Amino acid sequence: MGLGCGGASRLGILTGGTEAAAVGVVERALDLGINLIDTAELYGTEGIVGQAIQGHRRGKVVLSTKKRVFDREKGSVADAKAMELGVERSLRRLKTDVVDIFHAHLVLPDQYAYVRDEIVPALLQLREVGKIRFLGITESFVDDSYHRMLEQALEDDCWDVVMAGFNLLNPSARMNILPVTQERDVGFLNMIAFRQAFGDPGYVRERLEGQDWMGDEPPLGFLTRDPDVESLVEAAYRFSRWEPGVHVVLSGTGNPAHLEANVQAMGKSALGERHLKRLEDLFALIGVKSYL
Repeated sequence: MGLGCGGASRLGILTGGTEAAAVGVVERALDLGINLIDTAELYGTEGIVGQAIQGHRRGKVVLSTKKRVFDREKGSVADAKAMELGVERSLRRLKTDVVDIFHAHLVLPDQYAYVRDEIVPALLQLREVGKIRFLGITESFVDDSYHRMLEQALEDDCWDVVMAGFNLLNPSARMNILPVTQERDVGFLNMIAFRQAFGDPGYVRERLEGQDWMGDEPPLGFLTRDPDVESLVEAAYRFSRWEPGVHVVLSGTGNPAHLEANVQAMGKSALGERHLKRLEDLFALIGVKSYL
């Protein structure tokens, strides 16, 4: 499990929490044995992470951060120099001299060629001088739910890590991304393993595209009826955690109790085969239809 410092909470900062409380969440994660912290320039939480990791052995903490190449709100495009400055600023905020994984953030399919040709050489140079250790790239899962950009990226040998969405309702990375990352020994960071919308039967039914979902029962009710599954949140994390090729499942929260519950969920065994089969029957074809 990795601690995600973005999402709807951003360590609690977006939900009314204080900076001190957010630092406490990161410190609690480290105390629980979580050793990968994922943040980004966009999230505004790099400084919080930098405060929290002081006093911990730097070599025991994997720091992952990111910078957007294309800022749609500002209408700007980062060039090689901007990425270099972005790395320097991230290092200052994180209070460290090296970032373990630095990602080109939220890259869309039609933007990938620019990233490959303009940004990758700059990142490779930064790696050569010891400012970053590994190159990563993250998709925009909302806009590119079937991983078209990552399909392009994985044709190149420059990426050490990819960050992609994979979850109960959209396991399509199992088809076109995870086989390639496993073959090429590329790290896979799993984002959006769970969202609150998964508990909304109407939202889930929309994703089913008219398929049968066992009458009037909530579409995922078969999971929560099982005494071995405490909650839908737990089921979602167990689903992602045991998927072959998923190396880190990110979990973001500003609530230490939620953090501890998610750690416990990650420590449980895989979902039963009958549940996995039912999920595959319901949702696997969604990805196939879009892919074709």
